Amino acid sequence: MAGGLFTGQAYAAPPTPSITAAGGFVMNNGTGTTLFGKAADTRRSTGSTTKIMTAKVVLAQRGLNLDAKVTVQKAYSDYIVSKNASSARLIVGDKVTVRQLLYGLMLPSGCDAAYALADKFGTGTTRAARIKSFIGKMNTEARNLGMRNTHFDSFDGISNGSNYSTPRDLTKLASSAMKNSTFRTVVKTKSTKQKVTTKTGGYRYMSWSNTNKLLSTYSGAIGLKTGSGPQAKYCLVFAATRGSKTVIGAVLASPSEANRATDVKKLLDYGFAR
Repeated sequence: MAGGLFTGQAYAAPPTPSITAAGGFVMNNGTGTTLFGKAADTRRSTGSTTKIMTAKVVLAQRGLNLDAKVTVQKAYSDYIVSKNASSARLIVGDKVTVRQLLYGLMLPSGCDAAYALADKFGTGTTRAARIKSFIGKMNTEARNLGMRNTHFDSFDGISNGSNYSTPRDLTKLASSAMKNSTFRTVVKTKSTKQKVTTKTGGYRYMSWSNTNKLLSTYSGAIGLKTGSGPQAKYCLVFAATRGSKTVIGAVLASPSEANRATDVKKLLDYGFAR
């Protein structure tokens, strides 16, 4: 009987963690089993975690050429300045590839890179029409993925008042996005140096570092994307693999960057112990 008791203790589930984030969700990526939820279906501002969908829509384009070049327009840099937005520091007139724009989007969280991609992959004869079209594609993809509590009104998370998602929906999105090998490669990259063509036909190097510090601080971390903002507070969509198990999830509205890091580590530890 004593042996049975000890055996029971050895297999007891770990205590459910307490997090400071307003919302959180974690699942086993292999099985889809829910491991943790806190206000998992409550709609909240998502900040730059929105850019996961931006990347997914780009990567879903038929006949996508990742090496196609895009010329950086003045509108992209003007936008960054007007919004005081996070930037990949793209230089007007430079020609950058779609692949490089994805790095600029996901590592330094460049809203200029997001704008360039939306302008390139939206349809229409004016820039405004192309942007509207691209955001429409983001919402179509959200519906296709069953993200019932999600709506996008921007290509980068700088909301016009109705850009929202939930921890569960963002985890669904992340799980789907991670099926793409280019996406996986980009989001696990800590830093990169990219050679781009200048306006005059020369070249320069762009150096980008990932805002996701989890890649350096948590063993097995493989992504995914930070987000922050006055409404969004501190968000992170995260994933890590240990052995044959991948744990994936999201936290929304942690009160600080430090709290966000602590919340995510607790949830990953819990996910791997389950």
